[in-house]
Amino acid sequence: MTVIERVRAGDADGVARELAGLTSAQRRECIPELKEVRREVDEEPWLKRDVVQALMVAGAGCHTATAAAAWLCGGSWSRQDDSWDQPALLTVIEDQPPQWRSTLVAALARRRATSWGSKAYLLVEHLVRTTGCEVPTTDGFVTRWFLGRTWTYSSHRNAITVAAGATLWERLSDDPFVPLLTPRLFDLDEIGSILDRSSNERYPEDWWPTCLTRLAEQGTLDRGELIDRCLARLARGGRTSDQRGFLKLLQTFAPTTEERTARARNYLALLDALPFVAAHAQQVLAELDEAGLLPPGLLTEAAAAVLLRTEKKLVRAQLGWLDAAARRDPARSGEVVLAATHAFSHADPDLQGRALQVTARHLPAAGAAVLPQLRAAAELLNPAHAARAGELLGGEPPAPAGAYRELLPPVPPPAPAPGPLESPEEVAEELGAVLAGDPDPTAFERVLDGLVRYAHRDRPALTQALEPVLRAHEWNGTHPIVDCTPRAVLHVALAAAGRATPDPVRGGWSTVFGNALAGRLEEAADGIRSGRTPFLLATPTSATGTLDAATLVDRLATHEAAGLEPGPADLSQALLRTAPTKDAEVSAAAERLGSPAGQRAARWLRSDGLPAQPSTRRRFTPGRGFNDVGGMYDFEDLLLTVVDQPGAKVAEQRDGADGRLAPDFAALVGPLVHSGPRTARYRYRTPTRHWLATLPHHREELAARMLDTFADTEGRGTALLLPHLAEADGPAGPAVHLALGYGLGTRWPEDRTAAVDALLLLAARGDLDGPLLGRELAELLLIGAVKANRLTDALRSAAATGAYGMVWSVLAGALPQLLAPAPFRAAGELLAVAADCARRSGARGPIAEVSAAAERGGSNRVVKEARALREVLAGAPAEG
Repeated sequence: MTVIERVRAGDADGVARELAGLTSAQRRECIPELKEVRREVDEEPWLKRDVVQALMVAGAGCHTATAAAAWLCGGSWSRQDDSWDQPALLTVIEDQPPQWRSTLVAALARRRATSWGSKAYLLVEHLVRTTGCEVPTTDGFVTRWFLGRTWTYSSHRNAITVAAGATLWERLSDDPFVPLLTPRLFDLDEIGSILDRSSNERYPEDWWPTCLTRLAEQGTLDRGELIDRCLARLARGGRTSDQRGFLKLLQTFAPTTEERTARARNYLALLDALPFVAAHAQQVLAELDEAGLLPPGLLTEAAAAVLLRTEKKLVRAQLGWLDAAARRDPARSGEVVLAATHAFSHADPDLQGRALQVTARHLPAAGAAVLPQLRAAAELLNPAHAARAGELLGGEPPAPAGAYRELLPPVPPPAPAPGPLESPEEVAEELGAVLAGDPDPTAFERVLDGLVRYAHRDRPALTQALEPVLRAHEWNGTHPIVDCTPRAVLHVALAAAGRATPDPVRGGWSTVFGNALAGRLEEAADGIRSGRTPFLLATPTSATGTLDAATLVDRLATHEAAGLEPGPADLSQALLRTAPTKDAEVSAAAERLGSPAGQRAARWLRSDGLPAQPSTRRRFTPGRGFNDVGGMYDFEDLLLTVVDQPGAKVAEQRDGADGRLAPDFAALVGPLVHSGPRTARYRYRTPTRHWLATLPHHREELAARMLDTFADTEGRGTALLLPHLAEADGPAGPAVHLALGYGLGTRWPEDRTAAVDALLLLAARGDLDGPLLGRELAELLLIGAVKANRLTDALRSAAATGAYGMVWSVLAGALPQLLAPAPFRAAGELLAVAADCARRSGARGPIAEVSAAAERGGSNRVVKEARALREVLAGAPAEG
């Protein structure tokens, strides 16, 4: 049998025997056929494991060393450990000359660690040891060495052992790679969590920090170098789990006072790091300062780094450090009070007040020389502290503020969508971007139209242009358990290239948005095959997904002149993107259309299109019960839902009885009725901007259908669609405001930033109902759906843009529910933001619930801030 026959039979040992009798030239002649077999098994490598293993052996024996590395790591098959752990592969590789094997080691080591598994690493390290080649220090090799020492890789079929020892300490103490590779650990990404493995802290001999510390004590590793690398790694930043591991390592090294003093500036750099890292560095520096070992000037630099951070605990600790420094040595009072002024511009007025207290305490010892600088810095203080600052610092009182002017961002006009793609090559290029995950719906729409347009104009040129893209992206079929996504446009591209797909796009998708998109894609592919679709009607003319009425009429006229009828899905999507027009010429042109599609469009424009479907709030009592798909729900599931049955007139206009919309699109705009506390229909689907572009004139309806996603306040990225939702047209009712409320209280800062952007845009467009949003926020807080600290952070950020009046309108709507009948325990922060916004915007007039809270006994934060707000609303300056 030949090598290829052995490969197809899955006989890896036979492949090794056949290769042994071939010359280098004869081996190279096998490569084209090996590639053909590989293409066959690439589709389902897990079903042809024997063939895969034989291919691995044959590829290693027939290629040059560098090409063999690419072959062995070239696909998903390379991560099947059994393919590496086979005697035939080891035999073929060891039969090669030493230089070939050394080159193979270097080529494999250059690849990412994810390209090869544990058995592959065992083979590579075995080759390093047996060939005597240079030990690789690449990220891939060091990562696999680290993981291998942590979890003890072992080979069964090849019986390779590279690191004996029952514990980590035993494996490392006798490892010649340790001095060379250990310093490189600090350059690897995302290994800190494994480095820590805190569960093994109780077992020092299996814990990396203690083992590295012992190795440094023995002199195997340089202790100073490891401490320096650890500090540099923490300064570089990274994920929380990663940074915790390296901080634990630093703490295990337990640097001495001398070592810390010599590295004071390295610790200073950590004050900009993650909060727990910064807290450690702050503690180290404060201890050095207390011992009189902190270099001059570092106290001021530390204050500048910390006092504007958002973490209040760090800021309070820094102010405490400043206070203690001046108490120990009054001669440093001038330095301390000037350093404290960095907090005068902090977003939290309470922390500003604390800084002012430190200044007041040590100003007498600092002397009059610091007053000019203090007065200049005091201009940044919240107005609540103006009277106290003036009394303390003297000087000219601040000029009375002029009339308050709300600062909201300008409303940008809708960006026009680019025109059609201009060549088959552009279509192929943009298709590659969409398949790679470009989230822009405009890009998707242009690609879909381009495929249809150039399949009609120049099919051979389009087929040629698409070939490289289709080679790189295989059709993997459809999976109705998820949802149809824009990447399914590949189905249309295959039709344009004359290829058949094994299954259709349509078929029971999990959302109405997925069904509508699948219907459009299937229809576009059918139009290409029939050759009767010159271009699509529904391609938007605006980046928000809207379609200009005049453009739609022109496109219909072009179809009509060619004697062509557009597809029902294409026409339905075009109608949903088109708003009625008051332009008499456009209306008249629509009425002159004679085709059925033209008459449907004319009726659409004449009858005001699709009426807005209102939503109303349903409220549920916490408890247990069944949701709308028969599953149990707990309190966590009782995130408020929107929507109710539309009015009879709306239902009649929307039932699709007049034949204006295809079935998938009639279902898309069906009644918004939820039969339980939450709708499970969209709960585990990820909405995209493509959903928004499907109904660009109906943002309230979009918000209602997407509400379960927005309600996931712990999920990352859930609020990033909110600015795009705010840009859409149509009413902004309870669903939009509730979605916005969830976004303002979401966990991730970037999501809250997106929600703030949406809030400001909605206000700038005149569509924000501040009291309504306030009531929704209050209820979300009371049921625990959002956390007060996150919401406070978002509202303070919104106010800081100059929109104090807008934020006040929201908080004025929320406070009555939060303060009565008993104050919400975390309302103090919100009251502080409310007082600041009311003071800056000139809000006046009592709120009964605020006054009642102010009259309560005690001096907790809620009572204190309620009193401050009451004074502001009464027109009196409140003291900080």
